[in-house]
Amino acid sequence: MTRISDLLDKARGATGLDNFGDDGFREGLERLVDSGDREGRFSDAGRGMFDGQIVMLLMKRLEVEDWYARHPEIDEQEIVAPLLVLGLPRTGSTALHCILGEDPAVRVMRNWECMNPCPPPEAATYETDPRIAVMEEQMRLRDRLTPRMKQMLPSTATSPTEDQLTMGYDFKSQIFQAGFRIPSYARWLHHEADLEPTFRYVKRVLKLLQWRCPPDRWRLKSPTYSLFVDALDKVFPDARYCMTHRDVANVIPSVADLYFEMHKPNSDDVDKAWLGAINEEFALLGMQRMIAFRDAGNEHRFFDIHFAPFQKDPFPTLEKLYVFLGERFTPEARARMLAWRESTPRDKHGRHEYNGADYGLDTAALREKFRFYTDRFGVPLGRD
Repeated sequence: MTRISDLLDKARGATGLDNFGDDGFREGLERLVDSGDREGRFSDAGRGMFDGQIVMLLMKRLEVEDWYARHPEIDEQEIVAPLLVLGLPRTGSTALHCILGEDPAVRVMRNWECMNPCPPPEAATYETDPRIAVMEEQMRLRDRLTPRMKQMLPSTATSPTEDQLTMGYDFKSQIFQAGFRIPSYARWLHHEADLEPTFRYVKRVLKLLQWRCPPDRWRLKSPTYSLFVDALDKVFPDARYCMTHRDVANVIPSVADLYFEMHKPNSDDVDKAWLGAINEEFALLGMQRMIAFRDAGNEHRFFDIHFAPFQKDPFPTLEKLYVFLGERFTPEARARMLAWRESTPRDKHGRHEYNGADYGLDTAALREKFRFYTDRFGVPLGRD
């Protein structure tokens, strides 16, 4: 396939490297490119963004494999009993992740190292790494291209981030549908793809990041985990889970609107109906699979957090979470968490306003369809 070969060659040329590791990533890459080329509705800029993101991910994969080839001892690192935060998006999980990341005894993946994991970070320069400044400039560019993103996902170069980009090294990630119209790829990802190799590659990158930069007690977060929890469990069988909850009528339209903001720079014909439909499908499948997983003998591994009380005062919940984890909630961790919360109030950059009807979403219909979820977890309904 000439198209795929060209993209691989660009990554090789940009890095001077040629070992991509296991070939399993090619299926997702081929499906992604085919879907984008046939269905993407790209603007000229969007086409460049699509190809550029693919080449960037291929370059990062080459760099990761190069470090492993030169330092095979990296694979001896162990990722033990991580806390995995999951549930629906827009449920307060980002704020939770940021707060948890303030504990100096734990490790999170931060924006700058997620974007540029090689060379692997070192403890002595972790706070001053020059990649932080590079990431800050990239985030300023993001704010110019998508100005409402600050309201939706306030973030800095050093904020904890999801591993969606890292999942993209295996080309099985929802990061692609967040920015591009790719219906057939999303359908394959949600219903057919095997995510176990993807999470194994995420683990490979975590080992690299941890190698010269402890601690090794990881806090990871991604709504995507809910959709593929069975595969996730095979890779992290000792994981503990924290599940965040909120009324789906406040969640799904908000995610669709977030996707819209990310699609606008890439298309002159954004398909709002698809944005609503794909997020409703993702949420439905994710909650069905999550409940099935919990019912299959895993309920004891979960700690649940509801949106409104956590937003009002997170500390009673955090104290219970640390008890659940069997870990000490130190005064230093508490003080740092409080400082983060005071410096990052909700709606710091303005309230995120959206209308579900713009995306073909009806509040009453959503609540009825997801009653199996809201009833199960006692999720309050209403605008919060």
